[in-house]
Amino acid sequence: MEKIKRQWLCRILTGALAGVAAHVLLGYVLGSFSLFGPARFTGFVFPYCGFPREIEWLGVLLSFALFALFGAEAGVATLPFADSGRELVVRSLVHYMVTAATVCLWAGLNVCSAPADYLTFLVPLTLVYLIVWLGRWVGWYAEVAAIREKLGLAPGPSPLHWRESLPYVGFAAFLCLALPLALRLLEDPTPLLSVLYGWLLLPVGGFMSGLSLGRRHGFCPIYPAACVVFILIFIPLARLFSNISDVELIPIALVCVLAGNLAGAARRRVKRRGETAR
Repeated sequence: MEKIKRQWLCRILTGALAGVAAHVLLGYVLGSFSLFGPARFTGFVFPYCGFPREIEWLGVLLSFALFALFGAEAGVATLPFADSGRELVVRSLVHYMVTAATVCLWAGLNVCSAPADYLTFLVPLTLVYLIVWLGRWVGWYAEVAAIREKLGLAPGPSPLHWRESLPYVGFAAFLCLALPLALRLLEDPTPLLSVLYGWLLLPVGGFMSGLSLGRRHGFCPIYPAACVVFILIFIPLARLFSNISDVELIPIALVCVLAGNLAGAARRRVKRRGETAR
């Protein structure tokens, strides 16, 4: 119990410090942003939560505190919430609602002026949650399959590991088709969500899912190919309601997923060699 408490405290403190660092970075970005001409740092500009000028420093402290709280909540999320399925779902939903409330409170004090503005913050948060949940589900599925294989209850590896890749194909459909379509439908004239997807959600989700698959089953070429296929399906569908070019998503998906899968396969091989040497 003491060990578990220390783990939680360590993750909370680490997450809080990361949140404070992110707020400092935000202040630097706001101090460098310019509508005209190149960006040039003119000093830190921190959000002040709409406080009057006389007590503006209190608003800045509140903004720092909310970022630290969000970081602590993210740090807690790196630990398992429960062992049983129902309890895990309930605690995860509670954690999501608390995290969403923190994000909405900060956004409402600093950015949002209308209810629809909150979607800009809630949609990426919810999608990240879904990506993590699907990724963990795929991992649990793969672990059960590995246990069955060791007990002699499952057949050997399939050609090109196509059977082992099937659970991950569902995740690829979400990451490379459903997710970008949902973001595109929510997009406003400034394509911030599309930029967030192309340069953060897709690379991170693709690399981590490929890494997970490679660590469990080795090199699986079908999974990177499936991601590219779903991106190719997304591109003409997105053209029905937007004129944004999405061709660059093809190499991003291919390179990131393939790199993650190769890295996972290499780690699996090194681990097996170490076990054999023992």
